[in-house]
Amino acid sequence: MILYNSVQLQKNLKKEFVLERLLASGIMKSQTGKPIQELSYDELKYELVLSAFREIDTNSDSGKWF
Repeated sequence: MILYNSVQLQKNLKKEFVLERLLASGIMKSQTGKPIQELSYDELKYELVLSAFREIDTNSDSGKWF
């Protein structure tokens, strides 16, 4: 039971961390229009990756892939 509680706590902490990062970036809804507070951890990670891609400056040399 202790191990289960520990794993659940860890999952909740990771979800809260990603949620806070999205909120700090000003993101309130997912790409589908769903409020980010209702998303699962995996959905939140996806939204965080998308937000990171939006922040890349493609006009600078360091932001270009090719």
